Amino acid sequence: MKLVLPDEGATAAFAARFAAALPADFGVRLVLLEGELGAGKSTFARAVLRALGHRGAVPSPTYTLVEPYETAAGNVYHIDLYRIGSEEELYFLGFDELDDGLVLVEWPERAPTLRSRADVKISFAYHASGRRAVVEGLSERGRDLVAKLRAQEPKYRIK
Repeated sequence: MKLVLPDEGATAAFAARFAAALPADFGVRLVLLEGELGAGKSTFARAVLRALGHRGAVPSPTYTLVEPYETAAGNVYHIDLYRIGSEEELYFLGFDELDDGLVLVEWPERAPTLRSRADVKISFAYHASGRRAVVEGLSERGRDLVAKLRAQEPKYRIK
């Protein structure tokens, strides 16, 4: 699914639709967020957290690497892999222990094997004065979620 997101508000609206489409038990567990610096990954993650009921600050996990959140919908982990040197560092982050909630991973290309475990990949890119997002279901659960999103109002969908 391809979307044009003309501004930050459109990215936040898409994130809210994404959060609303998630299964109640977060059956979709691992979401990869790809894109250049400033392309909308953190904006999307923050908006998902807000849509799931988080009301506090949402700092970038660039330096902490993992920011955990308890939301009304369940646990959410916002992870930024930009600063890791190798995929093996995921072990030291306790990544394999984050199986009790939704995991949003920025810069997943730093750990290529994550793709085989992921449910959804969203690639953000600059597009005119806004952004473009390509949403891909990587697992059966992820494909179900993308189908649910496709059925929603396609206001920003690229035909």
